[in-house]
Amino acid sequence: MNIFKGLEKIVKSNYPIGRDTWYGLGGSADYFIEPQSVDELQDVVRQCRDNNIPIKIIGLGSNLLISDKGVRAAVIRLDSEAFSQMEFDGEIVIAGAGAELSRLVLECVQKGLSGLEALTGIPGSVGGAVKMNAGGNFGDIGSVVQSVTVMDSRGQIIEKVKPELVFDYRKTNITAKFILGCQMKLTKSDSEQIMQRVKEIWIYKKNNQPLNTRNAGCIFKNPAGAAAGALIDKAGLKGTRIGKAVISEKHANFIIAEQGCRSKDVMELIELARKTVKDKFGTALELEIEIWQ
Repeated sequence: MNIFKGLEKIVKSNYPIGRDTWYGLGGSADYFIEPQSVDELQDVVRQCRDNNIPIKIIGLGSNLLISDKGVRAAVIRLDSEAFSQMEFDGEIVIAGAGAELSRLVLECVQKGLSGLEALTGIPGSVGGAVKMNAGGNFGDIGSVVQSVTVMDSRGQIIEKVKPELVFDYRKTNITAKFILGCQMKLTKSDSEQIMQRVKEIWIYKKNNQPLNTRNAGCIFKNPAGAAAGALIDKAGLKGTRIGKAVISEKHANFIIAEQGCRSKDVMELIELARKTVKDKFGTALELEIEIWQ
């Protein structure tokens, strides 16, 4: 029986979803679906609902770890042209959820639009960045977002606008299943000055993060008044290994996957870091990456 009738061209079964993450670890998804339009996305959602199939959303897989056992769900990626377009109108930028952050930052630099420099060196898509309010020491995407277009689990499309739309540290109040795109308000500035700022941020990250390794970015959110990496470092865990996973010597909030690593190795190292920091400092570390299991 074909569950996704009429959608065969965009549906793959038993798809090795782990290889589509930055870690490159983990098993397969029951279904992997790439809708080419909003209508197709709505059809996919309806058929998943009618057949009681759980839905998960993947962007570029930059802050995601898949279990070695895989995912018992339909994994949907919105990276087709319909969901990846960028439009510029003066200081207003409209970007689809599937647009790459790095491409968006460079486009804005070229057009003399300032406000997204803080996203330099952050991998991922616009949808994922909005969902987790991506950013760092230099700012976050939420500061420039004016509105977000979302779709709920029944296929209804809604636009959420500030102040109804709230951004906080690594989270928003968006509860809808799908982010389709957003509108941002940037500031006109000199392209060369913006590029200089981008270079400064990139150099800072290159010097302080293990960018040339296989990792998923920061593992934990920073607890109030502290830095997760500093706590893990003070706990004496830099360089600690389980299997082929190792806590970075350069930045302790990064876990590197070496050749032969399994998701299980990373998960056990995450739990070790959590337990050790909790035991030594009484601080409960909250995950920044997503783990699907």
